Amino acid sequence: MNNVTAAATPAFADLHLLTVLAETRSYTQAARRLGISKASVSGRIAELERVAGVPLVRRTTRSVGLTQAGQQLVDETRGAFERIAHSFAGIRDLAGSPRGLLRVSAPVALGRQHVAPVLPAFLQQYPEIRLDLDLSDRFVNLAQEGFDIAIRHTQAPPETHVAWQLCPSRSLLVASPDYLRRHGTPRHPSELSGHACLAYLRQGGHQAWSFERGAGRKAERVVVNVEGPFRANNSEVLRDAVLAGSGIALLPDFSAAAHLGPRQLVPLLPEWRPLGFFGDAIYAIRPWSPQVPRAVQCLVDHLRGAMKAGFSVA
Repeated sequence: MNNVTAAATPAFADLHLLTVLAETRSYTQAARRLGISKASVSGRIAELERVAGVPLVRRTTRSVGLTQAGQQLVDETRGAFERIAHSFAGIRDLAGSPRGLLRVSAPVALGRQHVAPVLPAFLQQYPEIRLDLDLSDRFVNLAQEGFDIAIRHTQAPPETHVAWQLCPSRSLLVASPDYLRRHGTPRHPSELSGHACLAYLRQGGHQAWSFERGAGRKAERVVVNVEGPFRANNSEVLRDAVLAGSGIALLPDFSAAAHLGPRQLVPLLPEWRPLGFFGDAIYAIRPWSPQVPRAVQCLVDHLRGAMKAGFSVA
């Protein structure tokens, strides 16, 4: 039997901290995940390296990585910590009402308009659950940044994640009556090249919109290059610019639907379906795990019930 002194035995919490650091690649993010200070992370890693007798973490000015020894240690202990976390979550779910902190990421416009308004009712129904809602249009890394759920507007959720479809969605081509009076109404997608088109700002300067009419082999497709005086990476901002008469825009239905009407937003080219610009459904996604915590499932069910009808465009 090996004699291992307490002084040479690492604290299990410090080993778990190393696995979190391996996921986040950041002292700051690891501290945020665990609810401790960045100085505490640094000190505990230093103590773990002292006990191990070898460097475990490789620090640079931009990121944090693991040495070969550190990666080996994480690889051999990560599974055990995941099983402990899943077991604890299962036991906690037996304790009655769902409880704990849920960290949720959502796009800014969708989150402001359709996620945030339905959360107070959820919190009233489940008073032992706490919610952190992070609104950002960037694609967060759920595992690295410690999010339980991300709400995504997409056509294909990642296969490595659990995904629940909350509701369908579609893109709408719209303009204001004032703009159409001044510049005319396009009758074919190709005519958009001669209009002020307000594009969603994405990487790369080139902007092209694709449309389809019909279905199957007889479907007609058109790709048109568009330009305009204004771009933004937020559909609410683009919608307001369209309402002000600045041009034509493709908007997701969740930003446009409440403003459709003869005096606000006029749908254009109704026979043509925009392709591949915004997603065709709203999903809740989370990293794959063999067990979904009860609090997560309750939130997904609540969002699905609140959004199941989609976004009316009548």
